[in-house]
Amino acid sequence: MDSTLIFLQIVLINVLLSGDNAIVIAMASQHLPSAQRKRAIWWGAFAAVALRCLLTVVALQLLQIPFLQAVGAFLLLYIAIKLLQDAGAGHGNGSVKRATTLGHAIWTIVTADFIMSLDNVLAIAAVADGDLVLVLLGIALSIPMIVWGSQLLGTLLQKVPALGYIGAALLAFAAGEMLMKDPGMNAVLFHNSKMLSELIPLLCVPLVVALAVWKKKTV
Repeated sequence: MDSTLIFLQIVLINVLLSGDNAIVIAMASQHLPSAQRKRAIWWGAFAAVALRCLLTVVALQLLQIPFLQAVGAFLLLYIAIKLLQDAGAGHGNGSVKRATTLGHAIWTIVTADFIMSLDNVLAIAAVADGDLVLVLLGIALSIPMIVWGSQLLGTLLQKVPALGYIGAALLAFAAGEMLMKDPGMNAVLFHNSKMLSELIPLLCVPLVVALAVWKKKTV
């Protein structure tokens, strides 16, 4: 009975935390032709799951390294800015470099998945209490969640490109949360401040939008 409860908890975590992965996959593949977009979605989903399985084994040790999550947070902010910059590339600015190749889209997806999977596997490892079989089974179930979510978001982004701003905002908020959870940054700057833990993720959203708009104008 305990194993069943743990398994259900892991599935729930995957449902809640797969949204960011789906957003990245949808935004990175939105400019591809239909056939390549489907391939990018499937490859991106499998990459996300494979990375979670791999990182689960070492997550608890890795995330105790000071400033590791901070590096991941800044990388995720960069990806959010780049995806938002590319999201409007088909509307007026032909000089902006877009992810128009399958390889480019998959590389963006894998990089972002790697960064975002750190928090995911940490939560799952904590719930599973060392039971690797339950962890891997729970993570495997996230494949259809990510694929379905990516396809739905990809379709919406094709019809309403402005939704890219919402996706980038969610990624920026996730990056801010990662930054606040970094033990090194917390010891040096944040000192367990509740106010900053709520403020920094929110401030990351306008920061990403402003930088993406600025980069579009300077390209």
